[in-house]
Amino acid sequence: MSNEQLEPNGAAPLPHANGVDSSSLTSSGGGSKRLMAAVCGLLLLGGGGAFAVANMQASEEVIYQRLLEQPVQSLASGQSLVNLVPEHDFVLHRTDRLSTGDTAESLLQRLGVADPAAAAFLRTNAVTHQNLWGRPGRFVTIEASASHELQRLTARWTNDNSGMFQRLVVERAEDGEGFSARIEKAELSKSTRLASGVIESSLFGSTDAANVPDHVAVQLAEIFSTEVDFRKDLRKGDTFTVVYETLEADGEPLRAGRVLSAEFVNKGKAHQALWFQENENDKGAYYALDGSNLRRAFLASPLEFSRVSSNFGSRFHPIKKTWRNHNGIDYAARTGTPIRTVGEGVVQFSGWNNGYGNVVFVDHGDKKVTVYAHMSRRDVKTGDRIAQGEVIGAVGSTGMSTGPHLHFEFRVNGEFKDPQIIAQQSAAAAPIAKATRERFDQLAASMRAKFEVAPLMMQASAE
Repeated sequence: MSNEQLEPNGAAPLPHANGVDSSSLTSSGGGSKRLMAAVCGLLLLGGGGAFAVANMQASEEVIYQRLLEQPVQSLASGQSLVNLVPEHDFVLHRTDRLSTGDTAESLLQRLGVADPAAAAFLRTNAVTHQNLWGRPGRFVTIEASASHELQRLTARWTNDNSGMFQRLVVERAEDGEGFSARIEKAELSKSTRLASGVIESSLFGSTDAANVPDHVAVQLAEIFSTEVDFRKDLRKGDTFTVVYETLEADGEPLRAGRVLSAEFVNKGKAHQALWFQENENDKGAYYALDGSNLRRAFLASPLEFSRVSSNFGSRFHPIKKTWRNHNGIDYAARTGTPIRTVGEGVVQFSGWNNGYGNVVFVDHGDKKVTVYAHMSRRDVKTGDRIAQGEVIGAVGSTGMSTGPHLHFEFRVNGEFKDPQIIAQQSAAAAPIAKATRERFDQLAASMRAKFEVAPLMMQASAE
């Protein structure tokens, strides 16, 4: 490359358009225009190159330019430029949940796979047919090539509380021809999550906004059910904080586990709970942070937390079309929803009773009797002894009923009572034993600290 200095048109200084010698222009020339030169890039193509030098006057003046060509030694002499760029075999990873009505084609399309052979295998293989289709909610992960061909598909799920999960693996054969499918078992791993939120209208609406799973929201309502009536006592501005387990499969959150601790502030009053096992083999229970047991002699509801369609008190009867006293609580729920007894006792009657349809009466002693009506099925017989929380049947619409629901009554000495009040006033289970009190207090102190900082952490995260 030549080292000679060139003016824009060659060897001699350029005359300026207004007659001024451009070689006399300096940065301090009053009112004169500054000469700007630019060198545009070197192109390395097979051994040739080009330079362009131009006067970059920012006015309407004539722009002079000259093109010079000079041979340049190629940096890729003797090689193909294509060979200098390494080939990359990209692997695409995507995860999604199975949706209701998914087919092999719709699932693969949503995951970015275009592979008719893979779709045909997933559609016809017995293992995949049994464990994928019609199983909404299961996690599915795919690995695909850069050409969007399926290399591997993995689905994960758990059906019980054994601490294990199942894994469906579909893989392309090493020679690229055909697929195989197998079922594996592996152990779930646990991690802990903390969430906090504010009640705006309903419990589930607020937990959804805080990305808290429904399973955790139900546990939250169950834990504090004898202290807070989540159907009538919620107020806008109430707050909650919850620490809960998540069960993970291959690093993917599969489902929520047990609530480990929780705080619910209702009408300005804080209610706190901590899960604690006094012994390794003990079932464990929820305690207030002062060590008192939150479990009462009677549960507040025979169903897990659900919508109440008719509260205790006066109501307009939907069939007889008259106002009359409603001596129980109606729980709207799907047919087949499990019904549990609210306290231990003996089945006084299990059978058919006209307006009640399929009904179970449970005698809890001390002249206390509970009634469970309109059941689709009965799982206990007259004379059976049952424990608190034991399933005794399922929701239905038998007898004088306009739709699936459970009619529940609590009678004391023959008089109808509000089940929520009975539960709140019933005796608490035993508090923390002295032998484990020190260990409990240490854990409770740690939970108090989390409850204090959780709202600040959630606020910082949102901001």
